[in-house]
Amino acid sequence: MVRAESDRSRTLQRHVKVIQIQKTGILIVAAGRGHRAGTGLPKQYRTLGGIAVLRRTLLRFQETFPEAAIRCVIHPDDRNLYERAVVDLERLEDPVHGGDTRQQSVLNGLRAFSGDNLAKVLIHDAARPFVDPAVIKAVFAAISENVGAIAASPIVDTIKRADTQGRIDGTVPRDRLWAAQTPQGFSYNTILAAHEKAASERIEVTDDAALSEWAGLPVVLVESGRSNIKLTTEQDFTDAETQIMAQKQVLPDIRVGHGYDVHAFEPGTEVILGGISIPHDLKLKGHSDADVALHTITDAIYGAIGDGDIGHHFPPSDPQWKGTASDVFLKHAVGQVRRRNGRISNVDLTIICEEPKIGPHRDLMRQRISEIMDHDRERISVKATTTERLGFTGRSEGIAATATVTVILPASPGSDGGKEEG
Repeated sequence: MVRAESDRSRTLQRHVKVIQIQKTGILIVAAGRGHRAGTGLPKQYRTLGGIAVLRRTLLRFQETFPEAAIRCVIHPDDRNLYERAVVDLERLEDPVHGGDTRQQSVLNGLRAFSGDNLAKVLIHDAARPFVDPAVIKAVFAAISENVGAIAASPIVDTIKRADTQGRIDGTVPRDRLWAAQTPQGFSYNTILAAHEKAASERIEVTDDAALSEWAGLPVVLVESGRSNIKLTTEQDFTDAETQIMAQKQVLPDIRVGHGYDVHAFEPGTEVILGGISIPHDLKLKGHSDADVALHTITDAIYGAIGDGDIGHHFPPSDPQWKGTASDVFLKHAVGQVRRRNGRISNVDLTIICEEPKIGPHRDLMRQRISEIMDHDRERISVKATTTERLGFTGRSEGIAATATVTVILPASPGSDGGKEEG
């Protein structure tokens, strides 16, 4: 009797030891490029209320599971962006590089946990920073060795099925339809084995729940609210920023910068204007390529963020800038905005000259400026006017340009908006 009690005690102690050693893994998938969210930084590194989206997501999980092993899967080109987003955050495992697909990225992340003796793993998209901690805990609680669990939202809109011509082909009953979200949770060994098997058989699915279904693993639904949105489009970011600002009762720091520049003509064969070459019997005179349009936009950006002007950053007395293409100056100004976690909302450029005629080149200028700034072309305006033959431009002695640029920085100076951590 005493021996049996002793054996049971040793067995219980071994079981408790296993439970203590095994822990929860949290895999944050942040390797995507997010092209639908607009140009600029990948969406997981863009800021909301002055805080990078990825950082917001990590904070949610660190607060919910302080002792969990948290690892990010990132794009190989994003290491510097990642380091800036997670600066001062503790208890993060080293990130791993993603693959060509989300499925490959998740597999890389799961493999990186192989020596951690995980019991359960939660897989979450970095672009869902507003997930409710109660939903995270509910998904975790629903996981067992043979059952996975995912956050999901019941469909409330009427669902229509379309034919190949885009016409309604029927109405789909919605009473059993759910929109899959993350986190998605599984037994670590089970989901890793499923991913390895799918990789070996070249099976591609849309999410980890679909892969589990393919592998024969049941998955339960944990109801989640609409607030667990995946940031996908530019409008999603606008709506989220508005919501955050309303909750914090502070306004975003919206600034307007103005630029004005003039360059005289001298003998030549082309005019460099708005980043493109326009054949002409004169050229613009200047230390660089004298692109009066790009210079004006550049100065407007510097003005909006209180960062001097072109002459401050690129002195004309410095010979290294002689003949430099003006896109160098514009890219630097855009970079200064991004270093402040800001974004440029729009550019309004007006070119003032009698010749050359701007109209035939307007669209190409917009496209080139868009490429230089890595910005949405629809947010860039190029206009032209004359001075009715008055003044130096009216006498065709040169070209003037004026530009207005709107810049949005995270929060007003003096507010606590930029210090928020949750």
